[in-house]
Amino acid sequence: MTDTPAIELKGISKSFGPVQANKDISIRVMPGTIHGIIGENGAGKSTLMSILYGFYKADSGEIFINGNKTEIPDSQAAISAGIGMVFQHFKLVQNFTVLENIVLGAEDSALLGPSLSRARKELQKLAEEYELNVDPDAVIDDIGVGMQQRVEILKALYRGADILILDEPTGVLTPAEADHLFRILEGLKREGKTIILITHKLREIMEITDTVSVMRRGEMTATVKTAETSPPELAELMVGRKVLLRVDKTPAKPGEKIVEVRDLNVTDDKGVHRVKGVSFEIHAGEILGIAGVAGNGQSELLEVLGGYEIATGTVMIRGEEIDLTGSKSDGRSRRLRGISHVPEDRQREGLIMDYHAWENVAFGYHYDKKYGAGPFMNHKAIREDTEGKMKRFDVRPPDPSLAAKSFSGGNQQKIVLAREIERDPDLLLVGQPTRGVDIGAIEFIHQEIVRLRDKGKAILLVSVELDEILGLSDRIAVMFDGKIMGERLPSETDERELGLLMAGITDTKGAHGYEEVEDHLAESHGDVR
Repeated sequence: MTDTPAIELKGISKSFGPVQANKDISIRVMPGTIHGIIGENGAGKSTLMSILYGFYKADSGEIFINGNKTEIPDSQAAISAGIGMVFQHFKLVQNFTVLENIVLGAEDSALLGPSLSRARKELQKLAEEYELNVDPDAVIDDIGVGMQQRVEILKALYRGADILILDEPTGVLTPAEADHLFRILEGLKREGKTIILITHKLREIMEITDTVSVMRRGEMTATVKTAETSPPELAELMVGRKVLLRVDKTPAKPGEKIVEVRDLNVTDDKGVHRVKGVSFEIHAGEILGIAGVAGNGQSELLEVLGGYEIATGTVMIRGEEIDLTGSKSDGRSRRLRGISHVPEDRQREGLIMDYHAWENVAFGYHYDKKYGAGPFMNHKAIREDTEGKMKRFDVRPPDPSLAAKSFSGGNQQKIVLAREIERDPDLLLVGQPTRGVDIGAIEFIHQEIVRLRDKGKAILLVSVELDEILGLSDRIAVMFDGKIMGERLPSETDERELGLLMAGITDTKGAHGYEEVEDHLAESHGDVR
């Protein structure tokens, strides 16, 4: 292996107004290695990679590719330098075929026929060489996310990439698909490709990378060989203090039945059957976790229970039936019944980003007598209440007058959690509680959810993170294609079994490979993207 880095960044700095996203960053990535970059939300990882791929121009610093100083003013220059990037949200034209997507932007001439013919031959060669088999004539809209990710990688390789940047590549994959992706990356490494992996999952860093660089607040704090570090050490480098990486909780002590759901069905406004005959129950003092790939009915389930979606079936709260027909199916009636809801998308559903923190804390609870009477709101009382919530939930900065958009993602999530948990609900609905949240905030959020459970409350947790589901849940139900495929105790299952259930395979005791998982996902592609 050569001593010349495939990539070397020297003194890279980048500011957006008063915010310095990158500060004097230097990093060396050796050829034929998988180099991980981790850091808290807002640490500057994506900005740094966007500079390398030509989306942003650095205020200062130099870029060297294979030892040669290289100017990268745009993404075309990056592609010409042999750099490809696979984004977290795929850049594919949904109604084009695989082949058309791969050729798009890299045509040989105005005549598309010769380009497609040449691309088909090259695609077959690349697919065989790197285990990236995919039907070139399949329409993107008709294939699952695992296949779509392969198309993105093939697209980069077709353009001659020797350096691949992958941004949070496993966020939409089942465990089996993630394992297959890692095998692909290992194959690319063996062929001499250089890979930069941006991820927040420490387990993935430890499993697949050779070297890992840690960023904190726009600066590079450390670069270490993966074999010579550990998840606790990396977490401390990211946050600046020791972090508890496991959920610390005692066994559940379930009490009375709080929630009973029977034969719940949801059909969306396009006529698609999203939730299909779902039944379950939750008792006081326990957390029921719902695992599954995004798009399998979990969101609709939360919306029904939260009062934002019409459904058929039966939902009982403390033995009393809830109206699901829409006449009384609204958020306020649910809140009055002791149901609090932390939605999956805090920015679109949990907050109004341009409004003050104190206004957001009052949303949904403005009828509370302590906030005022009739049409008149007591702003002073709301601000004081918000200050107390911010202090208890360690929201930074603890300033109620700041707009929601002025807080980091983790602190925005804490504002929503403070508003809902402090209502002392009988049932807490919580969707993706730590999505896009820093490791330090994850630890705090998990502690608050467990604290509420230990007060005898019922909690329905929806998360795509299996570590989170296994760590927090007292019971786990797995959803696939709108149905519950099975229920497990965390102590009696593992990620492999849950991953198979997430792919629609109920015979989890047999030996199933990735291809079988992929077949199941492909059959129901419309619901798992």
